[in-house]
Amino acid sequence: MARQVWLITGASSGFGALLAEKALQAGHDVIATARNPTKAAQDYPQITSLGGKWLQLDVSRKEAQEQVEQAIETNGGKIDVAINNAGYGLLGGIEDISEDELDIQFQTNVYGVVRVTKAVLPFMRAQRSGTIVNVSSIAGFAAAPSTAAYSMSKFAVEALSESLFAELKPFNIRVLLVEPGAFRTNFIGSHKFPAAGLTKDYEGTPVAAAMGFFDNFAGKQPGDPAKGVQRILDVIQLEGMGQSKGHLLRLPLGTDCFPRMMTKWDAVRQNLEEMKEVTLSTAVDSD
Repeated sequence: MARQVWLITGASSGFGALLAEKALQAGHDVIATARNPTKAAQDYPQITSLGGKWLQLDVSRKEAQEQVEQAIETNGGKIDVAINNAGYGLLGGIEDISEDELDIQFQTNVYGVVRVTKAVLPFMRAQRSGTIVNVSSIAGFAAAPSTAAYSMSKFAVEALSESLFAELKPFNIRVLLVEPGAFRTNFIGSHKFPAAGLTKDYEGTPVAAAMGFFDNFAGKQPGDPAKGVQRILDVIQLEGMGQSKGHLLRLPLGTDCFPRMMTKWDAVRQNLEEMKEVTLSTAVDSD
């Protein structure tokens, strides 16, 4: 495959770091972003040794768009693949989550994706080519107790990706929506809880049970990050298992992800069928 320029947000750990390393090994130029690139470079020296460049970037800040634009200009004005990977999970009952906490969740997981996307699109439109990869989550397709804030943000990423998928086709720009299940990265262990804690009435409810589950789930996730990242690269590059997948929007990943998506799909279908008579009863009467 021809050498490309990739920009990957949230490259300081997990999928982001692995994606940067694999893309470099595949022969691409990589701009890897992190809020603290000095620490990230120490934690993942292979990214620098393979030729990657680090960019200090906090996607939750408004200046992120301009910073990405400047980085692309500095690196020759070309960008082929942008991977919106930066994000975190805020877990807890929605009643306990403050507006400020919810705002930070959205500034990172939603507005951060928008800022980076708006930065790369003028370059990709001029090239009439490019790929935007938005890393969502199974929680962005099927919400669960205690994931309201995180799922809200990832549902928004799903909606954004669906719209972009249609909007950018005339410019030969692909949009790929990655929906991982649980993989053995540090994501689950780094989730955040509301400062208010848990309202006592929720003790013994699905919210408390889910929060306890996540506390003990780190290291037990069924997904292999190296395999997940390789599948993402395959689909981006249309190689290996990704051959002939270029027309598809969604890339679900994980043995836990597939059945959970099917369960949601079946539930929505059943709901639709049972509400069909009500749904179709609202047409204007014939004149």
